[in-house]
Amino acid sequence: MNADDRALYGDITRKGLWENNTALVQLLGLCPLLAVSTSFVNAVSLSLATVLVMALSGGTVAALRTLIPHEIRIPVFILIIAALVTCLDLAFNAWLHDLYLVLGIFIPLIVTNCIVLARVEAFAAKNSPLAAAWDGAAMGIGLLWVLALLGSVRELVGAGTLFGGIDMVIPGAHALQVFGEHYRGLLIAILPPGAFIFLGLLVAARNAWVTRAQARATHPPAAAVSA
Repeated sequence: MNADDRALYGDITRKGLWENNTALVQLLGLCPLLAVSTSFVNAVSLSLATVLVMALSGGTVAALRTLIPHEIRIPVFILIIAALVTCLDLAFNAWLHDLYLVLGIFIPLIVTNCIVLARVEAFAAKNSPLAAAWDGAAMGIGLLWVLALLGSVRELVGAGTLFGGIDMVIPGAHALQVFGEHYRGLLIAILPPGAFIFLGLLVAARNAWVTRAQARATHPPAAAVSA
């Protein structure tokens, strides 16, 4: 891999994880943000499924982009995404059935997730398969860490536990009782308003971080200037 390729993949990774984060900057895919982020396990499970679909759909569309007529590209993109999600849905049903019952309709709804179609249309249809797959994975992982953090905070505040439902993925494993068995929890944290509140706090924290970083870059400390 030459210097140009490293710069390209580094830029894709940086934008996917932070600069153009789908959850904190673009505010896309709010359906799973609200509905599935009630616990760490649920949030990470659906996020990993989304990462896989985004990477595979991006690579597939990029490989077939010269064969897809421009006029019907959107239906073809959706067909490719739907085929991948159907395979994933069947795999969850076969090997992670208990988790499949919890996630329910939200696995098939990955087909309609605007994040997936947006990256296929904006990036995969114009770049190489490897770069497109990398972009899909980076954007998906950007969503994953936000959902993991959101799910952890909501579960912790709402139920006083972490890794609730981990036995659906790892048989015999148990959730951590962080605040003890007598913690009554804050109900609003695991309701949809709680998702809005915590997501708003995350967006505000990111914006404050970026604003301070830009201010430091524009106006360096006096000691550094005098030196």
